[in-house]
Amino acid sequence: MDPMPEDWDRAVAVVAHPDDLEYGAAAAVARWTRQGRHVAYVLATSGEAGIEGMAPDVVGPLRRKEERRSAAMVGVSGVDFLGHADGLVEYGMPLRRDIAAAIRRHRPDVVITMSFDLTWGDDGPVNHSDHRAVGLATLDAVRDADNSWLFADAGPAWHGVKSIYVVGTAAPTHFVDVTDTIDAGVASLREHKAYIDGLGTDFDPDDFLRKMAGFVGLAAGCEYAVGLRRYPA
Repeated sequence: MDPMPEDWDRAVAVVAHPDDLEYGAAAAVARWTRQGRHVAYVLATSGEAGIEGMAPDVVGPLRRKEERRSAAMVGVSGVDFLGHADGLVEYGMPLRRDIAAAIRRHRPDVVITMSFDLTWGDDGPVNHSDHRAVGLATLDAVRDADNSWLFADAGPAWHGVKSIYVVGTAAPTHFVDVTDTIDAGVASLREHKAYIDGLGTDFDPDDFLRKMAGFVGLAAGCEYAVGLRRYPA
């Protein structure tokens, strides 16, 4: 793995649910915002179907509030929710259009998204269908956003995306050293209190993130790191 280049000013992170970015990537976001870079979040859903035993019309607003607080912990003030149905996100033109519109609106140099691999690792569990749909649609939406003839009603074309980076992939090509910002990443994940409580387990955000980032750090040659796979735009 190589260090992720930091020769950019603006990034947009596109994921499916509140808390997706907090399971690792937020520590990298904290590093970038501390360096003065601008990062915006775009979420396909509000995570309204994510807590068993709590109605979606209650959970959706709650999780949007938690995500905004979580984003603020790592220096992000702009959080967009696209309004797709949690658990039922479909790859297709409506999703691509909404993501392309967000890219045109935020005008990033770099786009971050989640893994669209079928499983988490070779022997891991099946990746959530929402993650797979949003990750793949984001790659395609970068090209859509660049084409003036596509989704003309979604704002003027944006030609400035240099690279796309996918977090959570089993085959990262780059890493971000988050040794100095792992605490902010942990604090960001802790803001998802309702979701974590709803898991019904003794989940410890600090232990989870440090183990995960420590494992990547071993390969990267630092204490803690986040791995990403680069796709040229």
